[in-house]
Amino acid sequence: MNFDYDENHLLYRASVERFLEGSDIAARKAQRAQPGGIDRARWQAMAELGLPAMALSEESGGLGSSTLDLVAVGESFGQRISSDNWLENAVLPVLLAGSGLAQDETLIDALASGEAIAALALFEPDARHATLPRSTTAKPTATGFVLQGEKTFVLGGMAADCLLISAATDSGPALFLVAADAPGVHRRSYRVIDGNEAAEIRLLGCEVRAEARLSLDWEAVEAALTTARLVAAAEMAGLAQRLFDDTLAYVRQREQFGQPIGRFQAIQHRMVEAYARVDQARSALIAAVTSGDPQDIAGMKAVVAEAALAIGREAIQLHGGMGTTDELEIGHAHKRVLLLSQWLGDPASGLDTYAHAAMRVAA
Repeated sequence: MNFDYDENHLLYRASVERFLEGSDIAARKAQRAQPGGIDRARWQAMAELGLPAMALSEESGGLGSSTLDLVAVGESFGQRISSDNWLENAVLPVLLAGSGLAQDETLIDALASGEAIAALALFEPDARHATLPRSTTAKPTATGFVLQGEKTFVLGGMAADCLLISAATDSGPALFLVAADAPGVHRRSYRVIDGNEAAEIRLLGCEVRAEARLSLDWEAVEAALTTARLVAAAEMAGLAQRLFDDTLAYVRQREQFGQPIGRFQAIQHRMVEAYARVDQARSALIAAVTSGDPQDIAGMKAVVAEAALAIGREAIQLHGGMGTTDELEIGHAHKRVLLLSQWLGDPASGLDTYAHAAMRVAA
């Protein structure tokens, strides 16, 4: 199997990487200090490059990028340890809005052009990694619905102009488009491990019109979540590569007993194992892209997450513990891996999904 990207992928990745060149520690801290943790001017610049429009079909005015296009760019975001919420607040919301709203909906254009930011409110405090809404409900009224419940782990939720909120209805689970400042929507900010700003959302009698319900069945929502898991794994694979590269450079220049520690056989063995994990992660990623099966992708995300986490722990140890601080890039990279490894399912739940599917096939 050919694991290399073609010329078009490499050219677009190069333009994305030029945009991400300034993603250093100082820039990351400055961006996280912006209201909601997102720099609006930088988000607009990202939109001018077409990044939010990648997940939107050409019929809806987007780029109509393939899954492999998204994976290639996701790797670049990981290798540059970007603090731009491209995956959380562009790829996934645009996938859902582009499929569930009418093509003439002005919000779609606003999301693709960077004029508006959306966030997906999916998880609930008592449901951990479950994607189906449980305690959040949408009760029908004469003109629409009234939303009631709580959501947590809404990445970019404080900067969002609109929210895509999952809720249980009489006819099954559904997504609703709600203005972030609508009456009945209460947001509370908190920081997550990578410095990102997330939100907890309480819905207290939030009334929406019938048109607020996206015209998506839940299978289409799950398909968008599967694509997001794939891109999250791609970013983790890029982060794993960056962790390895930075650690390799460090062991080559850090001296002990008059020579670089990279000359010690024990260190060489550990670096070889880390290299093998990087290769394993990327091979699993491309194999899952080829398969496209949701269960394969869930299992692959778990494999990539565990490999990247192991490389991160090794990088921190070989840096003598300094890697846990905000003064080194590997600390930022490892914390981002920690976040993505838990988003849309942790490694244990991903492997469970894959194992149950494999048992059904075997039976």
